[in-house]
Amino acid sequence: MAGVTGKTAETPEKSEAGGAPGGLKGLAVAEAEGKKARGLPPVHKWNPPFCGDLDMRIARDGTWFYMGTPIGRTRLVRLFSTVLRHDEDGKYYLVTPVEKVGITVDDAPFLAVAMKVEGKGRDQMLTFTTNVGDDTVAGADHPMRFEIDGETGEPSPYVHVRARLEALINRAVFYDLVELGVEEEHEGRRWFGVWSGGIFWPFMPAEEMAF
Repeated sequence: MAGVTGKTAETPEKSEAGGAPGGLKGLAVAEAEGKKARGLPPVHKWNPPFCGDLDMRIARDGTWFYMGTPIGRTRLVRLFSTVLRHDEDGKYYLVTPVEKVGITVDDAPFLAVAMKVEGKGRDQMLTFTTNVGDDTVAGADHPMRFEIDGETGEPSPYVHVRARLEALINRAVFYDLVELGVEEEHEGRRWFGVWSGGIFWPFMPAEEMAF
């Protein structure tokens, strides 16, 4: 994990992995693998046995809970986020070289809490920063999508972060997105949306805009 250098993972005060709730096995090894790769642990390459579900939940606002209590250590949440995987079965897991445990995710696992805008119009690039420190540039490799809750009518915009993991764009950032919005022809209709990475990302038909 970023910020941990050349110290033994077994000592809690020297590595967040040492004090991980739930006793997730192999977390220190995963942390070391991420440091070795100068990035994220290669969770996509690991196929450990499934060891059951852990009483851990990621709420819609991005808060991580363990046994009903929020996890207050930011660095530990970041470490957990680096071993999070969304498999083809639609479920979320924390994966280390020796163990795979299921967790609950209320909506998207991450929350986009900031946005940087570069360029204008069709050359515009939108970079989103998540609550766990990931940066993702909306484009062909990191698409955006937009949903409307059928009951409340509340808009929910998302951006892809990595693998099958997405970030829900929080309300403040969404309002900034709306300020950047334009109308374009899309599939034979006028749509309201934004440009990023050379692609127009439609939010909703222009005639349905109500905010």
